[in-house]
Amino acid sequence: MTHSPRYAYLGPAGTFTEAALYAMVGDTAIDAVPVVDVPAALGAVRAGEADFAVVAIENTVEGGVTATLDTLAEGDPLVILGESVLPVEFELVARQPTAHADIERVTAHSHAWAQVRRWAHATIPQAVFVPASSNAAGALAVAGREGVGGVDVDAALAPPGTAARLGLSLIESHVADNPHAATRFVRIGRPGDVPAPTGRDKTTLTVHLPTDRSGALLEMLEQFAARGVNLSRIESRPRWDRPGEYSFSIDALGHIAEERIADALAGLRRSCPLVVFLGSYPAVGSGVTAVPDGMTDRAFEEARAWVAGLRNGQP
Repeated sequence: MTHSPRYAYLGPAGTFTEAALYAMVGDTAIDAVPVVDVPAALGAVRAGEADFAVVAIENTVEGGVTATLDTLAEGDPLVILGESVLPVEFELVARQPTAHADIERVTAHSHAWAQVRRWAHATIPQAVFVPASSNAAGALAVAGREGVGGVDVDAALAPPGTAARLGLSLIESHVADNPHAATRFVRIGRPGDVPAPTGRDKTTLTVHLPTDRSGALLEMLEQFAARGVNLSRIESRPRWDRPGEYSFSIDALGHIAEERIADALAGLRRSCPLVVFLGSYPAVGSGVTAVPDGMTDRAFEEARAWVAGLRNGQP
């Protein structure tokens, strides 16, 4: 008997990651497995304890989620199979009705805190921030169901609906510094068949520069520019094995099945010491990717045929 797909995600129940998970799978029957952090979720897939993981990879305030980028770049290969983008706002919850001025300690995940700093400075400036492993875990601490690093907290910033779900007092809703804040989540699995191209795709890579010298980054970027490949994200990450040197996490608009993307990857492979392919998958919220003249699959095929003809003595 086959089992339902097992999905590891940042728990406990009630996190934004859980919401992203169900946004991706819809009505599909799954076995959702909450874990303590992103490395644990990805480690569960690598160990065969989960079939897939859903993790945050980028948000509009802090940028790339470093735990995800770094854990994907090292270790046994994993690939991104799809993505989902969720709007992010919070509610301030407490065990009982509490005035803002009486909140001395407030908890949230560190990425959540980064998205409400201005609000917190203006509304609860006296409150000390206590990090939680997730926003749902922080709310559970307020409810008295588990602690946060052994420190008591008076209030938590949590996903909408948490107060009603846990029987807590809702102090304030719609908490966010940026009303347009959103987080991008990705579905991770082990390498296998690449999802078919849709014309609205992303290819994610980790690339090490060939040398630490002037012009090295330009040479790497030229692999994309020369083939008409647009980059929607590029972030540097320090290399753990070489202090002072950096790798780059890249989202390129296109699919490895396209000639221009495949040719760019081949160029990177020739010129860079390490290229990690992290998947080609449908992109959310983007239109059909425009392909410049001369960069279509047919243009590549015709150019190769022309060169082949020259090699065979054809004018």
